[in-house]
Amino acid sequence: MKQRPQDPLQAVEAAALRLLARREHARAELARKLLARGHAAEAVAAVLDRLEAEGSLSEARFAETYARSRAERGYGPLRIRQELRRHGIDEARIEAALAALEIDWAARARELCRKRFGPEPPRDWKARARRLRYLQNRGFDPDFLRDFEAEGE
Repeated sequence: MKQRPQDPLQAVEAAALRLLARREHARAELARKLLARGHAAEAVAAVLDRLEAEGSLSEARFAETYARSRAERGYGPLRIRQELRRHGIDEARIEAALAALEIDWAARARELCRKRFGPEPPRDWKARARRLRYLQNRGFDPDFLRDFEAEGE
């Protein structure tokens, strides 16, 4: 049987490190999970401050990792931005994470359309509208889609 640490700070830190070992977390997300497990708010805040100071917890690293994984799954910048906001990431870090991706969004949109609808171009306005709706639902900006359609994609 495992021995639980007696010190509340040690217990919070052990739980936080177990969660961080699985994947990166945003500070707000990690705090929510630790509080849900019954840890004291003061202990959670103290441990999260210490983990940030030593580099084990990094919102910038979380934002970049999360943005990259969502982009690889075919999501556009609007959807990625929205999901990062939901995780409590501030706008400056979101912009930095999206800039770090260095993705050609037009090429990504063409690739998604080819995978979903095949290599042939849309034959009529219904097929074109279906492609644009698909891309909009994936998180591509309406202004981008207007330009994308004007290019004849």
